Amino acid sequence: MEHHEYDTMARVELNHWWYVGMRRIAATLIARIPTPQTIVDAGCGTGGNLRWLAQYGTSFGFDMSPAALSYAHSAGERVIQGSIDAIPVASASADLVTSFDVIYHRAVRDDAAAVRECARIIKPGGHFILRVPANDWLRGYHDERVHTARRYSHAQVTQLCAQAGLEVKVLSYANTVLFPAAVLQRIREHGSGHLDAQSDLTAPSQFIDFIGRVALTFESWLLAIGVRMPYGVSLVCLAQRPMAHTQDGVHDATKAA
Repeated sequence: MEHHEYDTMARVELNHWWYVGMRRIAATLIARIPTPQTIVDAGCGTGGNLRWLAQYGTSFGFDMSPAALSYAHSAGERVIQGSIDAIPVASASADLVTSFDVIYHRAVRDDAAAVRECARIIKPGGHFILRVPANDWLRGYHDERVHTARRYSHAQVTQLCAQAGLEVKVLSYANTVLFPAAVLQRIREHGSGHLDAQSDLTAPSQFIDFIGRVALTFESWLLAIGVRMPYGVSLVCLAQRPMAHTQDGVHDATKAA
């Protein structure tokens, strides 16, 4: 990610409509699982989501970027440096692992290996929340700024989880209400012959902020009552590391996968 994008992220991630709305959607997923005691945020960035996750349990995070971690450290978050390709956390030690817009990054050379690493540190019966950008044809200037290597389809996320031995419980597109606006923005960028110099993270007007919050809050409510969005700018997934039963008792099903 461009260094100045971390500056922007640290300034806006607590109050920007997209971050606030996406946390409401993630909260809907967390509400479906037992209260986690230990939460690991894989690729915690500047630490804004760690502050939010702390209400659910003991949370800590890691990130490979010293620039991002400096913001998290200054805010008092519990963070360490590490890569999602080789997570510096003991196996089967977390009740919940979250990964918010991380594995899409070009610094993650093998996204399947990254998801397997996340699965490794989840306790049997524990859960994984994954969020990724959707629809490769939606690439725009923001993707260049944040070093996007890949955007995902519903089938690709399902496959990544299955390969890691995780059972998908909820999988839905998100940022659906505002999807037409995102499409028009990308058409404008590509049609102009050059990409917009303004990051998608730029602080919006009060009107846009209000509309964005309402849209994503509405989507979180739909997700809570079981509606799965058929398209959107992002994909959100809740998966579980299963338990398997044998004659000798319970063992970790992922070891047999």
